[in-house]
Amino acid sequence: MRSGQPMKIGTLSLKNKMILAPLAGITNLPFRLINRTFGVGLTFTEMISANGLIRGMKKTMHYLEFHSDDRPLGVQIFGSDPAVLAEAAKIMTDLGADLVDINMGCPVKKVVKTGAGAALMKDPQRIAAILKAVRKGTCLPLTVKMRAGWKPQSINMLEVAKIAEDAGVDAVIVHPRTADQGFGGTADWSLIEQVKGQVSIPVIGNGDIKKGEDAARMMRMTGCDAVMVGRGCLGNPWIFHQIDACLQGRIDPPPPSLAQRERMIRRHLTLELAAAGDRLGLKAFRKHLLWYTKGLKGGSSFRQMIGTVEDKTLLLDKLHAFFASLSLDPEGGGDVDHESDK
Repeated sequence: MRSGQPMKIGTLSLKNKMILAPLAGITNLPFRLINRTFGVGLTFTEMISANGLIRGMKKTMHYLEFHSDDRPLGVQIFGSDPAVLAEAAKIMTDLGADLVDINMGCPVKKVVKTGAGAALMKDPQRIAAILKAVRKGTCLPLTVKMRAGWKPQSINMLEVAKIAEDAGVDAVIVHPRTADQGFGGTADWSLIEQVKGQVSIPVIGNGDIKKGEDAARMMRMTGCDAVMVGRGCLGNPWIFHQIDACLQGRIDPPPPSLAQRERMIRRHLTLELAAAGDRLGLKAFRKHLLWYTKGLKGGSSFRQMIGTVEDKTLLLDKLHAFFASLSLDPEGGGDVDHESDK
């Protein structure tokens, strides 16, 4: 169960069993690079429209920023047309992706109303057609990220996992919530265990990992081959050090100090500004400031204060003043409760 042990997804070798989930609007290149420094073995792009990809739309292509320090990199695509998804997979192969993933789990209305994302869980025949077409369209390792099913009354991830294996998919990623749950309720890890017993390809568990011990417990309970962390790493890239320690039977590392937290925010902001420019970068980074300062004394007031700041120097000055005030307050910082990875 050691995280440092390598694993394989098809022909792709990973250095460990820790994977960063694809998160819409979040897992851009700066975010992935930050989490890489904490040992992540595989990262994913944001979810990318297969239609936008084959049309060469500028916004879509922007998601495909590659960097030598961010490999191996998986690209997650979504759509409902087998031919379109197969063509998108060919494009990703030519562009140099390391792995292609088909999204069958996104519950967002604008995605499911097109028949894509979690809506595919209602149509196993279409899933089979998609996976067969994509498998023919790329020689890259191929994965599927799926939900438990559309509704509690129609949980069918075991059937879909078997379809995926028969179609030549190299691994399945299991988020054991139904589509109508969204990100609420509790992920039913017993479903991950059931999928693991159903297929011979690797099974990657995802859902409700918010600290290192959660990942170790998931692997013990389900027998899954690796863990994927999503919302549990928002403002908390240190979670991957915790997971690594727990999976290797070491003592949990201490939570980051205030100084470490401030340095991480500055580093992440620098990467964001380099990628998007000062105006757009500052705007995009506000959500990360919320996550990095969640649980810190005075964090809410600080976020309100800098919510409209559009000058990088001013923001950094206010950031430093905020952390300096916490360092003088014995109750101001330290361990932070992070939003769970659901």
